[in-house]
Amino acid sequence: MATEQPSIQYDIKDISLAPQGKQRIEWADREMPVLRLIRERFEKEKPLTGVKLVACAHITTETANLARTLQAGGAESLLIASNPLSTQDDVAASLVADWGIPVMAIKGESIETYVSHVKAALETNPNLIIDDGSDVVATMLKEKKELTETLIGTTEETTTGIVRLKAMQKAGVLNFPSIAVNDAQTKHFFDNRYGTGQSTLDGIIRATNILLAGKTLVVVGYGWCGKGVAMRARGMGANVIVTEIDPIKAIEAVMDGMRVLPMNEAAKVGDFFVTVTGNRHVIDKEHFQVMKDGAIVCNSGHFDLELNLDSLREMSEPAVKRRPFVEEYISKNGGKSVIVLGEGRLINLAAAEGHPASVMDMSFANQALSAEYLVKNKGSLANGVHVLPSEVDQEIASLKLHAMGVKMDVLTPEMLEYMSSWETGT
Repeated sequence: MATEQPSIQYDIKDISLAPQGKQRIEWADREMPVLRLIRERFEKEKPLTGVKLVACAHITTETANLARTLQAGGAESLLIASNPLSTQDDVAASLVADWGIPVMAIKGESIETYVSHVKAALETNPNLIIDDGSDVVATMLKEKKELTETLIGTTEETTTGIVRLKAMQKAGVLNFPSIAVNDAQTKHFFDNRYGTGQSTLDGIIRATNILLAGKTLVVVGYGWCGKGVAMRARGMGANVIVTEIDPIKAIEAVMDGMRVLPMNEAAKVGDFFVTVTGNRHVIDKEHFQVMKDGAIVCNSGHFDLELNLDSLREMSEPAVKRRPFVEEYISKNGGKSVIVLGEGRLINLAAAEGHPASVMDMSFANQALSAEYLVKNKGSLANGVHVLPSEVDQEIASLKLHAMGVKMDVLTPEMLEYMSSWETGT
């Protein structure tokens, strides 16, 4: 029975939620054909046999199918949450009950519980770490550096995490190889743009039930995630403003038809604000002070520190919960309010279900193949941050096209000869 107590160690909300979780995991699997093909190969080849693996990720239906793939490859895995609000409790229960995969994750867990799960994961002495934000890696380097002696390597899912890894590398403490999964083209072109674009607006709409058409929506940051949010918001009729610090991204936003303003000007006119920068306090006290009454603020970057919520709390009366994931902060001076969604955490996972499975299919295919790549190249990769080889990226794209029934052209011998010769002219 799915609700029987497994013999593995776990910390989840309620094991009896497993039947519902299993149904949802299997539903997501229908939209993840690339990962399914990799899982079938892993089942036969067992490339991860003997590997102890910790995966710090959003515990969603899509992540569950990644965990099943790693298990099929022979890995002994433990899953923990990468964000206190992103866990789907029924999924966590099903992974434990139906697949025997240890999970330590509870939706809404305290920061103390979150930290305790990170530390418990490191107590397993992992050979591989799949990270999402680099919290596990950072904690290991600060508190259990001796684990790096038996560490094959790590993978990183997010822009934020890669920024932290590069800072570690610059500081000379990254004494193992790490695969920047986020930098794979089949990850950031699709997951960040199409996944974040759709799921962010899904979270905002579920939380507020407010029409976006005709509203002014400010996208803070025009990286791949920001481009996706801006594209989808404009498609729903919003007037989109972009704020940027990079002149190349700013001119790209202008050429894409967006209005670009400094944050201190955009703050005065926005109805909605979405932060997607990976940086700290991009919406700060002076911005909250000039916002319209009833302005709605949310974050779709990895950490909630993109919003300076401490300053907002200092300016305001105690928050009033208006709806699930909707808190109104009314100013102590004058009664003007700012509304914060999802406690400033990832709105697409706090108030919705995260990226669609068909997008995560490619992202998690990258994760599975990165884990295999690290194991196959154990001892031969230099310490530091690596990008997965382009041929792996192309393999994933080809598998996805095949699964979608899409065919493409191939180069003819004449074309190949032309491309390889400098003597042939017009």
